[in-house]
Amino acid sequence: MLKILVPTLMLIPTTWMAPKKWLWPTALIHSLLIATASFSWFTNTSETGWASSNIYLATDALSTPLLVLTCWLLPLTILASQNHLSREPNNRQRLYISILTSLQIFLVLAFGATELMLFYIMFEATLIPTLILITRWGNQAERLNAGIYFLFYTLAGSLPLLVALSLLYGSTGTLSLLVLQYSEPLHLSKPTDMLWWAACMLAFLVKMPLYGAHLWLPKAHVEAPIAGSMILAAVLLKLGGYGMMRVLTVLEPLTKELSYPFIALALWGIIMTSSICLQQTDLKSLIAYSSVSHMGLVISGILIQTPWSFAGALILMIAHGLTSSALFCLANTNYERTHSRTMILARGLQAILPLMTTWWFISTLANLALPPLPNLMGELMIITSLLNWSWLTIILTGPGMLITASYSLYMFLTTQRSKAPAQVLAPQPSHTREHLLITLHLSPLLLLTLKPEVIWGWTA
Repeated sequence: MLKILVPTLMLIPTTWMAPKKWLWPTALIHSLLIATASFSWFTNTSETGWASSNIYLATDALSTPLLVLTCWLLPLTILASQNHLSREPNNRQRLYISILTSLQIFLVLAFGATELMLFYIMFEATLIPTLILITRWGNQAERLNAGIYFLFYTLAGSLPLLVALSLLYGSTGTLSLLVLQYSEPLHLSKPTDMLWWAACMLAFLVKMPLYGAHLWLPKAHVEAPIAGSMILAAVLLKLGGYGMMRVLTVLEPLTKELSYPFIALALWGIIMTSSICLQQTDLKSLIAYSSVSHMGLVISGILIQTPWSFAGALILMIAHGLTSSALFCLANTNYERTHSRTMILARGLQAILPLMTTWWFISTLANLALPPLPNLMGELMIITSLLNWSWLTIILTGPGMLITASYSLYMFLTTQRSKAPAQVLAPQPSHTREHLLITLHLSPLLLLTLKPEVIWGWTA
């Protein structure tokens, strides 16, 4: 763990000391080396569960894929941000890279924590860099409003979790995940225990987000700069799913009774947010709502708690992280040329940027879960588990998958086909940097089809 954390920490002084013309190449190469070194975690997943570095930080089959995804994303965010920050003063560029690095440090500590209180502190600490990214480097006038939404939704959801963890410590005497798995099961039957269960889950359900508590997400995505959107979609939403998987094992047997309304809401959310996607005019907003739809499937998979559904939820989280991040990057390349996120004003780009259309096509097919990509594997495992749990769930998951395919194709056809408007007839050609960026998103996705067991989680 330290072989990743220490170089990541050292990236901050490196950023401030690098000469101006070498700032972006230095940060990119340094972060790529860290991302490459993080692959060594895949070899350390032991048969007994935890591959520990010390009593506070350890990796296991569940946290390893999320940790590697976090490290892989930092060089990609640096690649994506280089163009739109080139006009900023030098110190602001350095500050921007430092904030992205600090966010990676908090995320690695959150996913690697074996103490629930350390996880909670890092879960909250990720708020600060993300909030600065949205409010300082956001694109539009609404960015302060989006930052306030993001802050208050997350804080209001996670304060009950702090109380719940304090109560858990009072009753068990420990918050270490290494010890809790061997401690006696809690006898939860009183009405107050139901409140305690809800308090534990609320923070994670808001972070995912569950339909109904999702209003902060489209706002934050639309206003955030490209790196903020990528990290939000790829990693920060996954913190909620990871926390649920960790905490649910402690909350038995209450989950059997209390998970019904949340599963129903998550599945209903798939239909609702997918339908919202069909009538979106804003490209980034459409991709943001599609994230809510996919996370609804992940929430229901985690709450029914079967080995298949847990594996499916983790696979879908990793696959969605790479796919939605790639879609945000493509939306950003469109925005940099047309200066508009409105799909009607940024259409017909196939004739102007034909190679970008290929990337759009592959990313769209990944978003609608084309075989043999891991997106389909994750969705099928969750839907099979839900069908085994209750055959009625097919009423919601079936149309949900159909509408997902519809809005994905609608997004592709609107942005790429038809006649280009007059104001985008002579944009900049696509750069090698942009092609490299999308390649680094989609190549792991395609390679995971060859060795999917690295992201199966506990069932592997």
